[in-house]
Amino acid sequence: MTLIGTDNESNRVAWVTNALSDLPSGWRLLDAGAGEQRFRGNCGHLDYVSQDFAQYVPNAESKRGLQMPKWDYGELDLVCDIIDIPEPDESFDAILCTEVLEHVPNAIAVLEEFARLLRPEGKLIVTVPFISLTHFAPYHFATGFNRFFFEEHLQRLGFQVDTVMPNGNFFKLVAQEVRRVGGVANRYEAGKRRWYERMATKVVLKMLDRFSQHDRGSAELGCFGTQLIATKLTAAATQAA
Repeated sequence: MTLIGTDNESNRVAWVTNALSDLPSGWRLLDAGAGEQRFRGNCGHLDYVSQDFAQYVPNAESKRGLQMPKWDYGELDLVCDIIDIPEPDESFDAILCTEVLEHVPNAIAVLEEFARLLRPEGKLIVTVPFISLTHFAPYHFATGFNRFFFEEHLQRLGFQVDTVMPNGNFFKLVAQEVRRVGGVANRYEAGKRRWYERMATKVVLKMLDRFSQHDRGSAELGCFGTQLIATKLTAAATQAA
């Protein structure tokens, strides 16, 4: 069977890993909403600082969205609200925020805090879902974001968006959700797929794979997520812009 729709996470991790490797050695980086600090190992050349509010507790019995089977924050450097981080203005060279903004009540306030914390010419690295199912409930406040959200608010906050790219495309996104149907039906006792429905699923996935291989920009409609790198402009550059 085709693997279309299964590379959401692997694509994202590879992109973030590459973005981190491009940062100069010795830079002070804030991993905002670090969770289990999965990217700490990619920051050996950086002065890594992890932050999270550290309040999520998995609930395997809950049917309010997807829950992690277990979760371990480890030893966080900063345990605090992401919109009130106890660090001085312009104290970081780079900020990483990956798959976090959908879990905060006010994503714009988070970007404003990043603008405060990042020094001029510092780098902001962000990934967010374009569409997501409810997960980490009850801490899930938005299903996703597109590029226009960031282009609007980051420019206002004195950033230049250097790179913005989709993870996947429309056909890959649809394939991902088609693959979820059987598990969701089982979980919510909607019934099991019949043999011909399983066969139909294979046909649909092959169709989506073919469309994806010849895609010409469907990510503008939908994709797994949005990935971007932005630079905080100096005061002079902001005025010139």
